Amino acid sequence: MSQIALPKWLTVPNVLSLSRIVLLPVLVWLVHSPWPVAFLVLYIIVGSTDFFDGIVARRFNWVTDAGKDFDAIADLFFYLGSAYFLYVLYTPYIVANAVYFYVFFGLLALYLFSPLVLVRKSIMMHTKILKTGAVLVYFLVILSFFMDTTLVVRGILFLYYVGFTEAFLMFLLYGDVDPDTPSIFHLKK
Repeated sequence: MSQIALPKWLTVPNVLSLSRIVLLPVLVWLVHSPWPVAFLVLYIIVGSTDFFDGIVARRFNWVTDAGKDFDAIADLFFYLGSAYFLYVLYTPYIVANAVYFYVFFGLLALYLFSPLVLVRKSIMMHTKILKTGAVLVYFLVILSFFMDTTLVVRGILFLYYVGFTEAFLMFLLYGDVDPDTPSIFHLKK
């Protein structure tokens, strides 16, 4: 009996990362359904894959550049999707922060396009600030089911301002940096 050769990129952590993209349409459908609890449960499960993909990759030495790219792309889609979910479910929390979101999207564009211009490639940073922001967004959606999070949204947006600015400065001052650099202060050493 012959074995089927799986592609090298097809590892458990990569499948976990890609599941955030594949299941995003299901979450979009559920957020518009009359089953908010089903949405919340699936959101918690899908979001938790961001935690487990890294643990599994490091534990079994499956850390790859492709895996880092899958994770970064999945994070971007999932967390932009989270902003959409907040808008659909809790529009007043988003509307109250509309001006701050305009600044956020401007800085996000600067963050995404500056490495393309400065070093001729896409780099999605995993700094401590940006990781913290992602975790907070995940818990923000969950917390919003139980309380008014208008000010929490604003605080997270300000944290992202700092994170995007830091990443931009890293590209500007140091060029092609390792996406896993914890902060700009680690580059100065």
